[in-house]
Amino acid sequence: MSLNLGELTEAIRQSIDSDMEFTVAEGMAEHALGFFGYSDRIIDNALEPTDRNLFYMFQDYELLTTESEETTLWDGREWRIHYWKFKEGLRDKMLALLSSKDKVEEEDPYLDVYGDISERIWRHGEEEYVKSSVFTANVDNR
Repeated sequence: MSLNLGELTEAIRQSIDSDMEFTVAEGMAEHALGFFGYSDRIIDNALEPTDRNLFYMFQDYELLTTESEETTLWDGREWRIHYWKFKEGLRDKMLALLSSKDKVEEEDPYLDVYGDISERIWRHGEEEYVKSSVFTANVDNR
């Protein structure tokens, strides 16, 4: 199961630099996904050196991993084929991260609206409350 553009963009931002501009991360994600298409892995020979460097960077940040397979050619020689693929569990990790972000964003901004009101204000109307204003200097108005 491969990643979609939004998931890979968020994975790049979270893994490389959380302050990275969205458009930069999205461009990197789009470039990488252009190689994968609908596949889970791609052959290393399909990459140009600059693209391979990007994939090595993604590997350093644990977004991609490699795998190899060996086959025997008709003349008896061994041939090794190298592949790039997304790290196992990366999609699940990004989905969990995105869903937790949604939960954080859904918090009520007015939840703690009274949190910074002092105790003095809350005691208004109690017996020992002393009314004071500009015109009175702590005069007891009971």
